[in-house]
Amino acid sequence: MEKSVVSNAYVRLVILMGAAVLLPQLAQWKSTDGLQYLSYMLLAVLAGCFQVEYRTEQGRFPLSTLFVMITMKTLSTPEAFLLAAISTAAEAVNRQSEHRRSMTDISFAVASVSIAVGLSDFAMRGIYLPMHLSQLNSALQAALVGMTFFVGISFPQAMKEALETGEKMAHVWKHKQFWAVPYYVAAALVASLFDVARMSVGWQIPVLVLPVVFLPYRAYRLYMERIEGSLVHAEEMASLHLRTIEALALAIDAKDETTHEHLQRVQVYAMELGKELGLNREQLEALRAASLLHDIGKLAVPEHIISKPGKLTPEEFEKMKIHPVVGAEILERVRFPYPVVPIVRSHHERWDGNGYPDRLKGEEIPIGSRILAAVDCLDALASDRQYRKAMPLDQAIGVLVRDAGTAFDPRVVEILARRYVELESKARTNSTEPLKLTKDVVIHGGSAPAAGFEKSESKTRAEEGFNQPDFLALIAAARQEAHGLFELAQDLGSSLSLDETLSVLSVRLKRIVPFDSMAVYVRREQVLMPEFVSGENFRLFASLQIPMGEGLSGWVAENAKPIVNGNPTVEPGYLNDTTKFSTLRSALAVPLHGMNGVVGVIALYHTERDAYTKDHLRVLQVVSSKLSLAIENALKYRQAESSATTDYLTQLPNARSLFLHLDAELARARREQGELTVAVCDLDNFKQINDQYGHLEGNRVLRIVALTLRNNCREYDYVGRMGGDEFVVVMGRMDANDAATRIEQMRRAVLEETRLQTGLDLTVSIGTATFPKDGADAEDLLTTADRLMYAAKQASPARLKAQQRWEQWKEASGQAEAPAVL
Repeated sequence: MEKSVVSNAYVRLVILMGAAVLLPQLAQWKSTDGLQYLSYMLLAVLAGCFQVEYRTEQGRFPLSTLFVMITMKTLSTPEAFLLAAISTAAEAVNRQSEHRRSMTDISFAVASVSIAVGLSDFAMRGIYLPMHLSQLNSALQAALVGMTFFVGISFPQAMKEALETGEKMAHVWKHKQFWAVPYYVAAALVASLFDVARMSVGWQIPVLVLPVVFLPYRAYRLYMERIEGSLVHAEEMASLHLRTIEALALAIDAKDETTHEHLQRVQVYAMELGKELGLNREQLEALRAASLLHDIGKLAVPEHIISKPGKLTPEEFEKMKIHPVVGAEILERVRFPYPVVPIVRSHHERWDGNGYPDRLKGEEIPIGSRILAAVDCLDALASDRQYRKAMPLDQAIGVLVRDAGTAFDPRVVEILARRYVELESKARTNSTEPLKLTKDVVIHGGSAPAAGFEKSESKTRAEEGFNQPDFLALIAAARQEAHGLFELAQDLGSSLSLDETLSVLSVRLKRIVPFDSMAVYVRREQVLMPEFVSGENFRLFASLQIPMGEGLSGWVAENAKPIVNGNPTVEPGYLNDTTKFSTLRSALAVPLHGMNGVVGVIALYHTERDAYTKDHLRVLQVVSSKLSLAIENALKYRQAESSATTDYLTQLPNARSLFLHLDAELARARREQGELTVAVCDLDNFKQINDQYGHLEGNRVLRIVALTLRNNCREYDYVGRMGGDEFVVVMGRMDANDAATRIEQMRRAVLEETRLQTGLDLTVSIGTATFPKDGADAEDLLTTADRLMYAAKQASPARLKAQQRWEQWKEASGQAEAPAVL
């Protein structure tokens, strides 16, 4: 605020001083040669209105000043004041529309030029040199007039700017005004020459000569300005081109925010090495662009490979190796005016010829690629990566020195080893903030597109017959793969149901890896059992039981190695009949590794021969690691779920499951007004079997009884184990007489089967209860059946006989073995 007040006060003071100088002169105004004066006035005003001026990098010199000095030299002082004031006002008004200058600014300009005219007029008319300098009098006087005019017009302007900006007046005057001194002196000398010519030939001819001389000069200046403008435009476009390249490279690199300094370091190192190796301007520009864009081909590499926190598999490395070729194909479309493409294509070549993609060797590798290879490797070693911490720069240089002559050009490594400290310091000095892309923002609102949302999956451009360039197809495939794997990762961990998990897997996986049939085999001891099958010939695959080591999937499980484009017909039991024909021609099978070895195999089958590539294998291996974990978790969940309702020893429903089923059957019987029979079975003297033969033999007997009961029931009857040696059979839609017959058949079957398999004469006591006669709910029926079972047990002659024999055996403690029949 204070600066503004002082500046405004100073402007008013200068305006007053200018008025004090100008107004008295105008009061004395008279013209001795009106036509001559009007000619000068017209030329000066036109020069001011049309901004005829001499321009330099420092500023501009108005041509109207020349006519002011000519008027001062040839006409009277009042005429010079009026011409200077009018021409300056005309020029100021013309510039007002461009710079929004106020009337105060125009008045200040007129006042400044009035002061300058007054001072220079005094220097011209009031100062006389000695007579012995008469030959130099005119030239020295002209130089003095020009310098005085400069001081008079520049001093007020410099002081005004200094007050407005707070800079020192001397600094402003020296750096922004002083450049014009020679031009004011030159204008004064031209005015003196004009005066000499006027006195010799009259004023008309010099006046006519001035435009004639000025016009060619002006045309030349316009031509030069156009050339300069073209050069400036070319430089601006080149700068824009480079900034565009940098933005694109940063956007690509922003996928991994931990390596944002990579581009800056590589660019600084590469350019300095290129200069020391004597690269020309074109080569340096190519190296600059390549240092920014050498990794653009990684757009075609799936992100899960780029950011993998560990070593790459051979298949993943094969995919990674395409990025120099894809990068070169992308940059070929740009048509750089310098050789960027060869540098990008060859920046992973090795000095000994073992690089990729073209296995170039030594000097065959472009010099830019050799520089970039060494610099890129140094940066990778000295930067943090997902799979390791950064090396100290000294150690990283040591790795390059070790590999000089094999992987890298020895000349490049020698310069790096000598200058790496200096180059690292320069790279850090020039570092910029990393580019961070907004990815987690949620945009709310927005109506549906005019065409609406699609209701089904649309065909890809390739399916519609559009021939995409290879690199675009690779980039699209990488994006599709990343998206598909992301969806798979979410789906595989979202459900503990194995059937649901594998069903979703078949749908998602087909979008990434094509197949006509898919099978997931789960290992159960030494056999692979089909857990899920879809597609062609699914009935055949669902019936397979593949021994470990046999067939395609058995070999994969046994050796824990994948097979690409195997023969599907070698699966054991798939085509035992030679008359059968299969349309499946190739298979891709990958082992599923669990915590304790191979848990299964995922196999994809295709109708075309050699349908699968290493890319398909790589993707399926990524899926298999997640699928293995999902299968193990689902199997454990299934086992836990089964244990909650199934008896572990006999695989029959347990008591909890039995009560749930019995309640459901009772509800059905009530609705249908039918009968329901419940039979409780108990093995007589089973404790003695455990005591005499051991629990393992007792468990074997229980499994035989359970299986026999199950096999002698109807399909919809229900057999469960209540606990110990007690079993329950639920028979619906059966009257009491039929139930009694069925129970007797089961009792005899148990006796025969246990005698056949164990040599024991085992007896069974059975009690039955019928709904609704013997009870209205599950508890009543089980209680009644249990009571009747115990009554039958007590009355059983076989039981009494077996008890007697048991007592006798215990007393004969010296006996070698127990009797065979209890």
